[in-house]
Amino acid sequence: MADRPSVTFTAPDIDAIAGATGEVAIIVPENGKLDVMARRVNRLTRGAVERLTGGEAFGKLKDGGAMTLAYPTGMAADAVHVIRLEKRTRGQAAREGGASLGARLGKAGGLLLAPSGLKGLDDVLLGALLRSYSFDAHLTGDTAPAPGALAVMTPDDDAAKRFETTQALADGICFTRDLVNEPSNILTTTEFANRLDALKSLGLKVKVMDEPELEKLGMRTLLAVGQGSESPSKVVVMEWMGGGKEAPVALCGKGVVFDTGGISLKPAGGMEDMTMDMGGAGTVAGVMQALAARKARANVVGLVGLVENMPDGKAQRPGDVVVSMKGDTVEVINTDAEGRLVLCDVMWYAQETYKPAAMIDLATLTGAVIIALGHENAGVFSNNDDLADAFLKAAGAENEGAWRLPLGAGYDRQLKSRVADMKNIGGRPAGSITAAQFLARFVKDETPWIHLDIAGVASLKGGTKLAPKGATGWGVLALNRLIADKYEN
Repeated sequence: MADRPSVTFTAPDIDAIAGATGEVAIIVPENGKLDVMARRVNRLTRGAVERLTGGEAFGKLKDGGAMTLAYPTGMAADAVHVIRLEKRTRGQAAREGGASLGARLGKAGGLLLAPSGLKGLDDVLLGALLRSYSFDAHLTGDTAPAPGALAVMTPDDDAAKRFETTQALADGICFTRDLVNEPSNILTTTEFANRLDALKSLGLKVKVMDEPELEKLGMRTLLAVGQGSESPSKVVVMEWMGGGKEAPVALCGKGVVFDTGGISLKPAGGMEDMTMDMGGAGTVAGVMQALAARKARANVVGLVGLVENMPDGKAQRPGDVVVSMKGDTVEVINTDAEGRLVLCDVMWYAQETYKPAAMIDLATLTGAVIIALGHENAGVFSNNDDLADAFLKAAGAENEGAWRLPLGAGYDRQLKSRVADMKNIGGRPAGSITAAQFLARFVKDETPWIHLDIAGVASLKGGTKLAPKGATGWGVLALNRLIADKYEN
């Protein structure tokens, strides 16, 4: 896992502020009123903080914005970051304020001076941890040093205890980022399964199913996707039973560790990005880690189908007919529409085995969803308004973009096949919707279900306010909140 700063908590000690090294951050509301610790920084810097907060530029900052005093006179620190934040502010603005510190944390670490009554301290710290993330595991030249420790000086006696949940969420998100960022020659199906198996140390029950067991279960659509690869196909099941006797929530993830498109070969340009085609499985893994680490009082099972889609003499062909675990037959029109073939078997297994209270699948499934929604929102499809509304509320609260798209019989007709029960692709019109319609055929009538197409949000060419470029970890926060709000005892 990429290095992140350790976080410690201390009571206010204004005499220690002058000697703090690295980055020092203070929090100041719009009116510029300084608390006792910020006043000490102002005296040490001979009034520089008051000059900054009284200036026009500070007045134009939005809540969560920041300005920096470099090499402050009278202090050992490299810089003082002045974060404009109201004491009552929580959520995204507070996280962005913390991110302004996290992005600058170097080897010397830093000190956050948190005033009394700051409601968004947990969010400030989450933002700092998420923005301090970097993925440089395979760089051999000069790299930025791992960030040093972040000390938090606060009168809040409960801050350290609450931070345990913040740390669990940050670790889950960064675990997802690590998985999605890894190149496919490193994160093979076997290595992916090994990393998930290691989550047993957090109390998860983990089962790895290999090809002979999958064949016995009848997961032939999943196995067909990986039959052209040297990497063996696997399904990994992670159980967290922290609730009572209620049925679990099932999270199902597409884990195509690399997608060439198979015989329906993708164009060479951009194919290197297909290392992230396991983003759905990566998100499921991050959620399960976070739930276990914070000891969620809920029953949740995470299931991921791990395959590699390669062209080979043994690879499935366009025109093949394969039989799903459900027993339905599928005509493979395009071998690059492989994610749905993986998910349909995993989803059916989840329902047959666990009879879940709800099922949510995640997949970097279609380029069509990027055409529809860009990189701002994941596509949301559902057979249950209450579940969809609860998820959209959770995603909105966590500032993770999501937009509901329709399902309907008219779209379903595009999947009609002459030789099988269905085709695996419905053509260019409404491509993300017909992909969801395909999956809907493997959802039992009694199962509330959401399909999340995360192709546009799982990994980005440019950074965001809370993440550098690359994997984002989208969905971990939203799904954690959904489970906390709707299913946790």
